[in-house]
Amino acid sequence: MTESQNRTALVVGGSSGIGLATAQQLADQGCIVHVVGRNPDRLAAVTSAIPTAATHQADASDHAAMSAVASSIGTVDMLIVAASGAEGIGPFAELDLGMLRRAFDAKFWAHVVTIQAVLPRMAPEGSITVVGAISARAAMPGTAGVAAINAAVEGIVKPLAAELAPLRVNAVSPGFVDTPWWSSLPDADRIAYFDHAASVLPVRHIAVAEEVAGAIVLAATNRNITGTVIETDGGARLVSL
Repeated sequence: MTESQNRTALVVGGSSGIGLATAQQLADQGCIVHVVGRNPDRLAAVTSAIPTAATHQADASDHAAMSAVASSIGTVDMLIVAASGAEGIGPFAELDLGMLRRAFDAKFWAHVVTIQAVLPRMAPEGSITVVGAISARAAMPGTAGVAAINAAVEGIVKPLAAELAPLRVNAVSPGFVDTPWWSSLPDADRIAYFDHAASVLPVRHIAVAEEVAGAIVLAATNRNITGTVIETDGGARLVSL
């Protein structure tokens, strides 16, 4: 029996990409997995991919809805928040501030609301793991908006780890990951951009969701990690892109 077996994991934003890969890995370790998402079709796909997982349709930025989900589960040992939006990219001088506010709502506020709503149901020695992005510390033109969002998400980690101890709080900070987040780009443009990025990154490849999920599972399950931002960016912060 693994240490994770029969522990309850709640993966918010777990119906696709990194969240889905995390839910799968936790289920493979024997966790009781609950997945929250907004899209019913994606949640149905979760059920097909992970038959043991329970799914909940809810908006991560809705405090009452997330509180109801947590209450229906009972005690939560591991909370993983992988909620995200697709907005926030663009040259700063032309950045639509209304769009940036929506992007903050979709990611930063979704993280804060979810954590606060689920906190009363967290096991005292459980874990909270949030997903930021390396844009918070990189210097890539056109990313000031998403950099601010992800810096805000990752900025809550250390104070919460101290305030909520012995509950552990960590973040995982990915770089380029081949997930549906990039689906707004035409296929040819996305492939060309990934090819260029892979040629520059120290690891020489674009990550897949499962690689980032491995770091999330480590943060969620290792009892000696707290107040930490784990960078899984393939070295993106080390080079100019």
